[in-house]
Amino acid sequence: MANPNFTVTRVTITPILIQDAPLLNLQGVHQPYTPRVVVKVETQGGEYGVGETYGDTEIIEYLKVFSEQLLGLGVDQSQSLWQVARKTLTGEAIRTIDPGLVSGKLSRQVTGDNTLVKVHNTAVSVFEVAFLDALGKLTGLPVHTFLGGKIRDKVDFAAYLFWRFADHGDPGLPTDDWGAALDVPGIVAQAERFVRDYGFKSIKLKGGYHPPEIEAEAIIAVKQRFPDHPVRLDPNGIWSAETGTRIAKELDGVVEYLEDPTMGLQGMAEVHRATGVQLATNMCVTSMDQIPEAVSLGSTQVILCDHHYWGGLRATQHLSRICQSFGMGLSMHSNTHLGVSLAAMLHGAGAAEGDLHACDTHRPWQREDIITISHTFVDGALTVPDDPGLGVELDEDAVARLHQRWLDMPEMRIRDDVAAMRKFQPGWRKPVAPRW
Repeated sequence: MANPNFTVTRVTITPILIQDAPLLNLQGVHQPYTPRVVVKVETQGGEYGVGETYGDTEIIEYLKVFSEQLLGLGVDQSQSLWQVARKTLTGEAIRTIDPGLVSGKLSRQVTGDNTLVKVHNTAVSVFEVAFLDALGKLTGLPVHTFLGGKIRDKVDFAAYLFWRFADHGDPGLPTDDWGAALDVPGIVAQAERFVRDYGFKSIKLKGGYHPPEIEAEAIIAVKQRFPDHPVRLDPNGIWSAETGTRIAKELDGVVEYLEDPTMGLQGMAEVHRATGVQLATNMCVTSMDQIPEAVSLGSTQVILCDHHYWGGLRATQHLSRICQSFGMGLSMHSNTHLGVSLAAMLHGAGAAEGDLHACDTHRPWQREDIITISHTFVDGALTVPDDPGLGVELDEDAVARLHQRWLDMPEMRIRDDVAAMRKFQPGWRKPVAPRW
């Protein structure tokens, strides 16, 4: 018999805007504020669960349609969220969303199976986390228990270096004390601060902004400064296969792996065959049905998963087993996440099997949070929580404040790095891959 205390009695979806740093990438620069969305499920038993995900306007609209069917479900029935997704988030249903609210990221091919899978994954993942959080609080068990239990007590993270401007170009916008990093010495200094302040033992540079020769020079300089730290370079698929091969040969013996040096599994396979350098991706393999081709081509040696768009924590654990079966490594992709997402990552990583590389995280760049006690990195790692649920408590005042910002700043509700870059370079256009 179902436990009535587990029954969902209320669902709240709260879009927020959080401060972001002027971090550079192939598309342009991060806006001063970026959207996220917080979902909260309340239960008849008096407990709540929380999830966090990407906050572009169209995602919020999908979540609203989805959430209307959750009242009356039990938080111990998170597997049933897939049935809800297939029933409610059909191509026809999604097409009814106001076109003026659509950013175009998910809905260009809204009738395509792959696009629907991504919409379903996004919706299920955030509510799966919220359901498991509530279930954990109701039972006194940590989320990782529902994944079969943790197999590691700590999760290592990597310093995430970025080319960046000193500020957003307007004295009225948020600032920080990191300063600009537009050349190789600036990147090395940034790495030094990350290692000094957070103890990271792995280092990653987000590339794609400078020509590949400069970015290779930068990661070589970082490796020379920290010879015992694994280093990685991620140009986000903006190089050609020929350029990727040339730079990979230069970085052979320097990088732990090269992430998405070029776009597409065929190009990735070409780079790996020519160089033997380990390649990782969060762009070429983003769903289970892409894994067979990646394995057959030998294009990917490490997959960077993201529970937000892979379909949740159970899907992450399933992926870890697949990677283990094929001798592939696993890491975790980072977005501009807050403490709820980071807590979910910890439980997912704590229960993941196989070879887990240090995970990505943007958290040191973020000065705001939506949990009462933010995570503190010690020696570049975080402890997998054993407290009930996710092990964090929602800061309702912070959520309300950041939601009010969302209400007050409609121009920031869709992330647009290209538009933000035009404040610095008026003629800036998003580069077409391959750029180099």
